[in-house]
Amino acid sequence: MDLCVFQGTFNPIHNAHLRVAKYILDNSEIDCITFIPAYIPPHKSYDIKLAEHRYNMLNLALSDNQNFKISDIEYKRKGISYTYLTICELKNLCNINNKIKFIIGTDAFRHIETWYEIDKLKELVEFIVFIRDSNFRRNEFNYLKDLGYNFRLMPLKFEDISSSDIRKLILENKSISGLVPKEVEEYIIKHELYKN
Repeated sequence: MDLCVFQGTFNPIHNAHLRVAKYILDNSEIDCITFIPAYIPPHKSYDIKLAEHRYNMLNLALSDNQNFKISDIEYKRKGISYTYLTICELKNLCNINNKIKFIIGTDAFRHIETWYEIDKLKELVEFIVFIRDSNFRRNEFNYLKDLGYNFRLMPLKFEDISSSDIRKLILENKSISGLVPKEVEEYIIKHELYKN
């Protein structure tokens, strides 16, 4: 079987995440995307109390699309959510022989060489890279091909939405309407998230 995963903190999930996933579904041979929220992201300072809320918001955001799934694999494992450990576990659980497709933004891909067990991870996945910055240069990642990375760039126009910007807007009591799914906005309001 083929498997395509979208791993991230999703703090919170927003419309640009969903736009990327829908674009990949519409413009590739992929027919299902599994979202994997990190329990404890390894490269970010993070409040563990938000873990359950992030999972719940992601679940709400994906509920109306049968081609989107959510996995709690990193929540069950607890601890720091290293991608390499997750991919190894998925390959064993799902009996996958070919490479797992892994969605990643240019912002994260730029630092891919710092990831845990990256030399092993790059043998297990094909990276599907989408543009996450306005000054992106298409040839800046060419050197990674020489290092054995298997990746393709998705020609989806950059959309300037980030979870950190959304959290900042909430802290400043500004509207996030149109930036996140309505159900997610309602959940954030109900649980008074990101207020401090």
